Amino acid sequence: MISSRSDSDRSRFLEALDFAGRQVRALVRRDPDFYPMYTREGRWRHELPAWTHWCDGFPPGIMWILCARGDDSWRPLAERYSRRLEPRQFDREVHDLGFLFVSTYGRWHALTGDPALESVLIQAGRTMALRFREKGGYLRSFVSEDSLFIDIMMNVGIVFRAAKETGDASLFDIAMRHCLTTRRALVRGDGSTAHEGLFDRETGEFLRQTTHQGFRGDSCWSRGLAWALYGFGTAYMHAGDPRFLRTAQDCADFYIANCPAGGVPPWDFDAPAESRHLVDTSAAAIAASGLLQLAGLVPDPLKGAFYRATARQILATLCERHLAAGDPHWEGILKGGVYHLHKGLGVNESVMWGEYFFVEALDRALRER
Repeated sequence: MISSRSDSDRSRFLEALDFAGRQVRALVRRDPDFYPMYTREGRWRHELPAWTHWCDGFPPGIMWILCARGDDSWRPLAERYSRRLEPRQFDREVHDLGFLFVSTYGRWHALTGDPALESVLIQAGRTMALRFREKGGYLRSFVSEDSLFIDIMMNVGIVFRAAKETGDASLFDIAMRHCLTTRRALVRGDGSTAHEGLFDRETGEFLRQTTHQGFRGDSCWSRGLAWALYGFGTAYMHAGDPRFLRTAQDCADFYIANCPAGGVPPWDFDAPAESRHLVDTSAAAIAASGLLQLAGLVPDPLKGAFYRATARQILATLCERHLAAGDPHWEGILKGGVYHLHKGLGVNESVMWGEYFFVEALDRALRER
């Protein structure tokens, strides 16, 4: 079990948030209009692959969080970095439109209520829904038509949102069926998760669990588990289906029961001895934010308090052991993230999704005071 943490961490969280803002401002000054994904030896700019540019919403997402906390100096930058993403509302090549637009236009709309911003979110949701495979009942990954990723649980929310805003029952049905298929195919009985599921293209029959970034097809890749913990909680918020809340709790309970003290997991919960020392701080940041969300959803106040205390413990550990504040040459916020171990990309580095969800979790924890 992960021990609780007292309220004395508030000042540490504020310091970490201030450091995060300084690091993002330094990035903007050093490399304006650049959207990084992961560092190489602590530097954001390098020539290693970025593939689908699925992280481009996270730098402006951090800016919007800081803006919403009362620093309006972030707003021009947040608007500029968000506007440049607007054409991607029609991007049919990625399964990450939630990452791109909920973090940017979603936060922007929450501040202003501008219907023009909502229309972008709706279109992004409609575009995301075009990935739906009727045979199998899932939103396909960017890899191939027969592929379902656990990551997509973090993006299906934008389809739910489009359904709600337009009253389009077909969109709601797509989002629901995707969540139910993911729950059945990728979430195991003990609350652990698989990275990918493969389906028969002709019949839609589920074939097997596999992975691209985890240790094995039957292992529990820690970032994927964190996506599920957070994503099923979000699905419950949109749909109100108690099965999704139960799944989010199952994933959360597996995470907590199998984490080392402090709450920062190995890159895969089943990692072999030779790489088990390698942690993934991005999985911890996602889990912390997801647990804070889940704490407000569960009906049992004691369970909610436990999830909240666990999230604060994770954040305290990240601040104490993994913040890059002591390294003047490091350009990121959090060290110890892992992108793709097998390809040697972003291993023990800063990763942009880890930065965003760390800042989001800090903001959530501080707003609870």
